[in-house]
Amino acid sequence: MTAAPATARPLPVEMPEEPTQALRFGKARTAQSSALLEDYVELIADLLAAHGEARATEVAKRLGVTHPTAVKSIARLKREGLVTSRPYRGVFLTEAGQALAARVRVRHRLMVALLRAVGVPAEAAEADAEGMEHHASDATLEAFARFLERTGGRPPRR
Repeated sequence: MTAAPATARPLPVEMPEEPTQALRFGKARTAQSSALLEDYVELIADLLAAHGEARATEVAKRLGVTHPTAVKSIARLKREGLVTSRPYRGVFLTEAGQALAARVRVRHRLMVALLRAVGVPAEAAEADAEGMEHHASDATLEAFARFLERTGGRPPRR
């Protein structure tokens, strides 16, 4: 490994104005909080489509969390008006939950399509999209879709 020359100086760091930077970090924190709800809603929609039911036990297993953690998150989804539940019958999406699941699925497919278009292997694209889909703004997602359309990639159906 070669050492940097003694005359090399670090590049100057350009700091955004404080309110701008605070807004950016605030958006990231909000996205992290929303990501959890979105993952649950997306998984519940998938379980309902595949098996006709979504039980807290199965949700916990598939998300890799404990049963009490899943129950607590499902309670939050209920408070947010995204799911309902019936004793001994599992969890069901409300209209708002179904709409959110559909939006998340479109974002996920778009992110996977973009990653695949730039050469990311399928399994890595699926795994990476799980985190990225929650943090990209609508403007960024629209730019990704335009890019895929121009380059012959396949943006998801809207």
